[in-house]
Amino acid sequence: MTLTSKQRAFLNSQAHSLKPIIQIGKYGLNDQIKTSVRQALDRRELIKVTLLQNTDENIHDVAETLEDEIGVDTVQKIGRTLILFKQSSKKENRKLSIKVREI
Repeated sequence: MTLTSKQRAFLNSQAHSLKPIIQIGKYGLNDQIKTSVRQALDRRELIKVTLLQNTDENIHDVAETLEDEIGVDTVQKIGRTLILFKQSSKKENRKLSIKVREI
């Protein structure tokens, strides 16, 4: 799902109050982190991911990898923080994606 600028702006406003729930540290973007991202997006649809200072990963590479392997949409990259969106596979968790489609 490709996001329009209005949809991105809406998601940014929704993500403003969110705290980062996933942190990528010195072990980088491994399979455990990818699994955590999948599970978090399935529950919440919109999450923040931070890259700690001790990681060797680049924010652009992490975003590209997650987009390719998990199918997320990168809403915004701010410093060392990513805002990610993906429609939940469970219908009861699709509150945000319904609003995004209406925009």
